[in-house]
Amino acid sequence: MYDANDIIERKNREKRKRRLIRTIIIVILLLAAGAVYITQELWLPKLRGLGRQAQTIVNDGRLAEGNFPIELQGSGDYQLKYTGHSLALLSDAFVYFYNEDGALLKRRQHSYTNPVIDASNGRLLIFEIGGDEVSVEDETEVIYHLDFDNPIMFARLSPEGYTAVVTNSKSYDCEIFIYDRKGSCIYQRKCVEYVGDICFRDGSSGGVISYVNADKGTLVTKVQDVEFKENGEKWTSTEIDTFGLEVYGYDGGAFLLGMDACGYVNNDGILSSYYEYDGDLQGGSSENGQSAVIINNDDRRKYILALFDGGGLQPITIDLGQPLIDVTVADGLAYVMSQDSIVAYDFDGALRSTAQINDSYTGFVRSQENIYLKGRNKIDKINYES
Repeated sequence: MYDANDIIERKNREKRKRRLIRTIIIVILLLAAGAVYITQELWLPKLRGLGRQAQTIVNDGRLAEGNFPIELQGSGDYQLKYTGHSLALLSDAFVYFYNEDGALLKRRQHSYTNPVIDASNGRLLIFEIGGDEVSVEDETEVIYHLDFDNPIMFARLSPEGYTAVVTNSKSYDCEIFIYDRKGSCIYQRKCVEYVGDICFRDGSSGGVISYVNADKGTLVTKVQDVEFKENGEKWTSTEIDTFGLEVYGYDGGAFLLGMDACGYVNNDGILSSYYEYDGDLQGGSSENGQSAVIINNDDRRKYILALFDGGGLQPITIDLGQPLIDVTVADGLAYVMSQDSIVAYDFDGALRSTAQINDSYTGFVRSQENIYLKGRNKIDKINYES
């Protein structure tokens, strides 16, 4: 009897222990559920955002009405830029500023023969290749005007309103001039090599310069990172086997878009990736280290979008099946125009948004919520959610 009672007591203890464990687990689950409920405003929007990221948005591609289309007067040659505040349109005789609804804000006559424009953060830069003057304007006024003794090769405008001007030189191959927001020269550099392009970085405290040279009958490009101060060179890359067209700085490194190849240079000046095109370059764009290149190979009927999510990585390539016209990288997406559509891809290669277009366009300009379509003699607008 003693042994039987002992066994019964031991079983009762085990039952009480199991009940206690179940009770503790239930209490923990209730506390966790309460914590999840209380903190839902912190995590629920992020969870919903993840759901949206996997979604492909189909825009209707319907053309805006009202002030659109903007009809173009004079010759068919024009340039269109989005300044961040307004649309700037340069014709053969005038500069026009429009708001995003297509209403004319300002019109000014210019005297340039073959002008080129650049735009950023509400400002418009106007110059002429081979000319001797540069103008920085907005929709209300000419902010400053610069004159040069030597012909201008090209000029660039930074998001902070700084201006870079590259000119020919009598004693050197060319010269670089950097101006602050008010038009005061803060840096000058005399170059013994041909400068192909320059871009600003780090709040316009420095920049990345590309130099084009000939090596054994082949055009090659070097990239250099500089601070806009005396002896401000940080690194210079080795020669890259392509004719460099545009250079983009990011995180201490650079992306070089070349005529027949492109590549990344890291913050030690070392070429970290190189991609040779299988076809003809149609366009390229880069922002914050993310880059997109479009390549048309009509002979093989291959039309490739190459996506680079930073240096040192091989691109994701997507065959879009028809000739590609224009590309822009913005806010982590690559926007691509083909003959009958505009599509946006993320840098994992996922399609994020689409819109059909039904006319012949030569390119596009993107604002935050809209895309402006460049026709031969008109500008159309579509809403574009991405």
